[in-house]
Amino acid sequence: MSTILITGASGFIGSHLVMALAAAGHRIVCATRRSQPEDIKDLKESRLTYIAADFTRDFDTEIWKKRLAGIDVVINAVGILREHGSQTFQALHDRAPRALFAACEAASVKVVQISALGADENARSRYHLSKKAADDALLASSNNRTRSVVVQPSLVYGQGGTSAQLFNLIASLPVIPLPGSGDQRIQPIHIDDLTQAVVMLVETDRYPGQRISLVGPEPITFRDYLGELRQLMGLNPARFLPVPAGFVEFSARCSGQLSQRFGKGLLDLETWQMLQRGNIADPALTRILLGRNPRPVREFASKWEVKALRLSALLDWLQIVLRVSLAAVWFVAGAVSMGIYPVEESYALLARVGITGSLAPIALYGAAAMDIAFGFGTLFLRNRRLLWIAQVALIGVYMAAITLFLPEFWLHPFGPLIKNLPILAVILLLYELEKR
Repeated sequence: MSTILITGASGFIGSHLVMALAAAGHRIVCATRRSQPEDIKDLKESRLTYIAADFTRDFDTEIWKKRLAGIDVVINAVGILREHGSQTFQALHDRAPRALFAACEAASVKVVQISALGADENARSRYHLSKKAADDALLASSNNRTRSVVVQPSLVYGQGGTSAQLFNLIASLPVIPLPGSGDQRIQPIHIDDLTQAVVMLVETDRYPGQRISLVGPEPITFRDYLGELRQLMGLNPARFLPVPAGFVEFSARCSGQLSQRFGKGLLDLETWQMLQRGNIADPALTRILLGRNPRPVREFASKWEVKALRLSALLDWLQIVLRVSLAAVWFVAGAVSMGIYPVEESYALLARVGITGSLAPIALYGAAAMDIAFGFGTLFLRNRRLLWIAQVALIGVYMAAITLFLPEFWLHPFGPLIKNLPILAVILLLYELEKR
């Protein structure tokens, strides 16, 4: 039994490693930016402890030396796909790991570095180059090289994975957009196979100084991957819409500008170039570490997980459709009130409610501006819980006022009031989904 420090323990791969290694009987020290990872807070395990570590600023070897007291193995699972603010490739993938590795060398601590397939001599993206820089630094040290190993996984699929969620969403669409012809070759590995292989590498000293590719059983095209994910979710056969590569590249450049500002986006130029390059390797070492073949895509979910997987994927894009539709309702309502609907008739309705004189234009245009603001908030706010509450409250005020002063609108053939009920249901659904 070893004492293992896991950096990035709150991340997708890190949190799965924590649970797998704890289940194998090891003591785990979780190094995270927050006190306790959300993904593993329900794991009642006396062998788990937590320390604070920040890869955006922990560049001093001495800081890491203090954290390595009593540690046998370090697993570095910190990684980002896009930069945002202080979370840069240079800081998280290179500078902080170099300081950590230097401390491990001084303390004679074994390192398992979670890198990425493609972080090699052909790397071109800043993501791969920064990973490669840390890998090279680790293996350049003779002391580290005799006991440490670099793990280079392909695309990793599993619960909690951002890429898995994205590809499930895309695969569940009625028509699936394909970048180019969709013939890019990938070799995805399931998170459970990855963690099992890493547990084996922690517990053995057979592969010191090596770069080990962890991949699925065989390469598949991106088109086939999406098709198999769709089949896995029990959906109808896929219908694809090829998108010209030039348009994909243009969209990736535009999306890249947004991701640099907000830290999010479906695709940027570097990820598009990485996808074009492909992501495959020989699965021989993966088979040896697992003692079997890694699972293929069709076995990424059990039959008991299929329904939840399908529902989650459908809700991911239906949630976007509902938000856009709701925003359109607010925009149209605001624009109509601004003057598309005859202003004098609007004033007449307000007068029946008791709003007249100088208050009438304030009420009319103020309510219209609020509607438009709600539309923008529905599309662009990152935290929308209070927005949903405000929208329900405003609709409630409208409905109460109209019921009291303009009750005939309940019997209007176009149903202007009764249509608020499905809108309220949509807002409630969005509130509950985003609350989680």
